[in-house]
Amino acid sequence: MKYMITGATGHLGQKVVAQLSKLTAKQNIRLGVHTPAKAAHFKDKGYEIAAIDYQDVAKMTAAFTGVDVLIYIPSLTYDVQGRINEFENSLTAMEQAGVKNLVDVSFIADQYNNPFQMAGYYAYLPARLASSGLQYAVLKNALYADPLIPYLPELIERQNVIYPIGDQAMSFISRQDSAEAIANVAVKPYLRDHGQNYLLSMEQNYNMVELAHLMTQTTGKQIGYAPVTIQKFADIYRAEGNGDELASMYHAAAMGLMDGVTRDFRHITGHAPQNMESFLKENYQH
Repeated sequence: MKYMITGATGHLGQKVVAQLSKLTAKQNIRLGVHTPAKAAHFKDKGYEIAAIDYQDVAKMTAAFTGVDVLIYIPSLTYDVQGRINEFENSLTAMEQAGVKNLVDVSFIADQYNNPFQMAGYYAYLPARLASSGLQYAVLKNALYADPLIPYLPELIERQNVIYPIGDQAMSFISRQDSAEAIANVAVKPYLRDHGQNYLLSMEQNYNMVELAHLMTQTTGKQIGYAPVTIQKFADIYRAEGNGDELASMYHAAAMGLMDGVTRDFRHITGHAPQNMESFLKENYQH
């Protein structure tokens, strides 16, 4: 079996490569990358490298040729129509290359009434795939826990978590656990061939008082919870380029749309995902 991972040099993609390498030989893994120079270290380790461009169907068809299972990690664009176009081009390339099996990486924010700016794309995915004729599974990630670690110094300085979600909770998963589940689904036909729709989450969600308490325990610094308004949150982080997008996501959380919890990770891997307390303690550097 030949497996291909798109976005293989990204934060999640690199972890998927590592996890998949535990389950199959390197020569069975092809890495789809937009900038091949960034994948030189993978090539040196014996992985196949294929240049892809979500706007270029011919290039992707060539990259997909000979692939049995495609693990599709989308681009980071915040343009819904652009993301849909990229996926449609990928489906066309899959058909032309004869790829029959797809493991599609999605996100928890896929409800029809979800105000997150990218929710339209995530809602479109399962309906689109249902009519595709492919054998596929969709793996929706909860919020990544990983960005909380570099965010901690700012929260220590603020002395508060400021997410504008009121008394609602959010669910999380680490990229490491997400990658383990994705790799397992890719190599096990019974997990991926029947249109399954998984939600990868820790086995409990966390309201912001609980999250702040765990952060206080981890850092030894007092961190409380003092939510700002959605507009204020957008204003604070707009300079970083994604303030409005993030604010729309936390608007969804304030509506109770980001708190889903399942045992899907355990179903896929046979063991529990890492919980938030363990994750913070393992990754926080004083």
